[in-house]
Amino acid sequence: MPTSKAATGAAKGKNASPAQDPSVSVGNGGELHQQAGAGQPDLTTNQGVPIADNQNSLRANRKGPTLLEDFILREKITHFDHERIPERIVHARGTAAHGFFELEKSLEKYTTAKILTEIGEQTPLFTRISTVAGGAGSVDTPRDVRGFAVKMYTKEGNWDLVGNNIPVFFIQDAIKFPDLVHAVKMEPDRGFPQSATAHDTFWDFISLTPESMHMVMWIMSDRTIPRSLRMVEGFGVHSFRLINADGDSTFVKFHWRPKLGLQSTIWDEAVKIAGADPDYHRRDMFDAISAGAFPEWELAVQLFNEEQADSFPFDHLDPTKLIPEELVPLEVIGRMVLNRWPDNFFAETEQVAFCPSHIPPGIDFSNDPLLQGRLFSYLDTQLSRLGSPNFHQIPVNAPKCPFANHQRDGHMQMQQPKGRVAYEPNSLANDSPRENPATGFTSFGADESGAKGRVRAESFADHYSQARQFYLSQTAHEQAHLASALVFELSKVDHLHIREAMVGHLLNIDEDLAQRVANGINLDKLPPAPKPAAPVQDLAVSPALQIIGKMKDTLEGRMVGILIADGSDKKSIDAISKRVAAEKATVKIIAPKVGNIKLADGSLLKADGQLAGTPSVMFDAVAVILSTDAAAMLGKEAAAIDFVRDAYGHLKAIGIDEGGQALLQTAGIDPDAGVIEITAPDKFIAAAKTRQWDREATIRTLA
Repeated sequence: MPTSKAATGAAKGKNASPAQDPSVSVGNGGELHQQAGAGQPDLTTNQGVPIADNQNSLRANRKGPTLLEDFILREKITHFDHERIPERIVHARGTAAHGFFELEKSLEKYTTAKILTEIGEQTPLFTRISTVAGGAGSVDTPRDVRGFAVKMYTKEGNWDLVGNNIPVFFIQDAIKFPDLVHAVKMEPDRGFPQSATAHDTFWDFISLTPESMHMVMWIMSDRTIPRSLRMVEGFGVHSFRLINADGDSTFVKFHWRPKLGLQSTIWDEAVKIAGADPDYHRRDMFDAISAGAFPEWELAVQLFNEEQADSFPFDHLDPTKLIPEELVPLEVIGRMVLNRWPDNFFAETEQVAFCPSHIPPGIDFSNDPLLQGRLFSYLDTQLSRLGSPNFHQIPVNAPKCPFANHQRDGHMQMQQPKGRVAYEPNSLANDSPRENPATGFTSFGADESGAKGRVRAESFADHYSQARQFYLSQTAHEQAHLASALVFELSKVDHLHIREAMVGHLLNIDEDLAQRVANGINLDKLPPAPKPAAPVQDLAVSPALQIIGKMKDTLEGRMVGILIADGSDKKSIDAISKRVAAEKATVKIIAPKVGNIKLADGSLLKADGQLAGTPSVMFDAVAVILSTDAAAMLGKEAAAIDFVRDAYGHLKAIGIDEGGQALLQTAGIDPDAGVIEITAPDKFIAAAKTRQWDREATIRTLA
């Protein structure tokens, strides 16, 4: 297959999908190019230079590094990075905490980095988890990717492992990042929607970008509506290199795995949580750390060499691809614990600056073209957002090891360098910092050859195989959720040709998925599928890509709400509370009013939340313990009816006594296996550890 180049000079409409604009042509790597037609201006730089290829960065060769001389890339990303101040353009809404990383297995065979070789050493760190699309004032629970950035203050300098809760990305080349974010952000003529992808500009861009199809499967899955930030995975996304003492290189991918396991909400629940508590995830993290239930993740690595990489049925340098665990197993090497909330949100969570270019000796970069652009972009962003090249002096950003150089002055310079020497080499100051070839950072001496150009490796051309693998690897419930998410999103798109184009892409992923979505958006017939730039492979399914199929059998870290009122039975409340606490979960008492509730035995119990302001969407399971009189009273209260209806509709376990059963009857709920008498607390606890997935088909129409 020839190298994918810009389609400049290609006949208009070559390989274009009939469902797409005839001025769109398909490059050999599968990327779509829109060429200027009659009345349309040429795309140019800010200096008026016409651009021949807006899809690919300038690279040393087909699979080589991106070149600094690419003025088009630099101008485009520089302008994008400086569009807004001071809020982050993406990842504006974040939650962060201090903690430590502890190495449990040495990688000395592969790297000289001390953080990965000194077993038992606890390295301080600061971790920030964020949404991507929304502004700082948006809600916590939209369908969105979560950023997962970790700043480790190692003995050899800061290491920023900056990734997401999804192992792949939308685009293959950093030059497209401004276009992606412009498409997903609020539409500029109307200022909405906020933190949402369900609109025309996003899906228009996606429909013209086949390389995004794998990521689309992930963002439409339950991965993007997590139950808690403590229950998300983190990924470094890119391949990096580890360099050992002999100068040998091994490729590595980094994975953070939550101790509590994965858990997500369902869509209706996520929407209602946003209204009930816009700060749901932030509050959850704060409460867990305050209670001493410190969030914890394992750090695992996938290690492989060049020969192994060449045997993969995909290119590991392509950031739209992942390496299935079944192909290269994960090796757990350490753990991260978050044990301290920031003292000041602005000073730390807002001012922290992550840069993928911050790495210690023994770790190096790969030629992933998205990573190559990020190495420039993140530093450039900090200069705009924090206002100075001295942002590293802000305490949360400062290394905890000694640092010294000859960089001087500048806005917000807080240090006071002494002496007459501010350069190296010099012969005037014996105590001034000098380079150290023995222990200093060195780059891997990779051989690079070939003709430079705006090219994309032919191995990047397969855009559908891993998207198909992801979809087919899901459980039936997760497939239905994914299809329904696509129906919801595309139903918000006004333009029919965009909806049709997306269904055409889905045909290249899975015909059943395409048909389900087509039915959901009321298409009379399936549109034609665009011709793939590379044959679609049937890759082996990977159960590791599921959430439901690999959920941990635990209630730890979850929350159970108990609805009570005057006259409720103390013995039943205590029994359920004791069993939940034994599972390392939290109980919250909900009542029609806050303050003390008088129980049947005359004792008082303080309510943690008022019924109208604390709906069941806040909990993983609920129990309803009421007297018959209270049940009759609450049967006339919409908040109580919604409490049990939503719990049932969101597939949660419901524990009931006689009064609770009466309230369910008033709400029109037919009990199933997930509705359990509180006299069987063990059975209730077992049901509370998961959702009642068999219930879903009886109460909700899914695609």
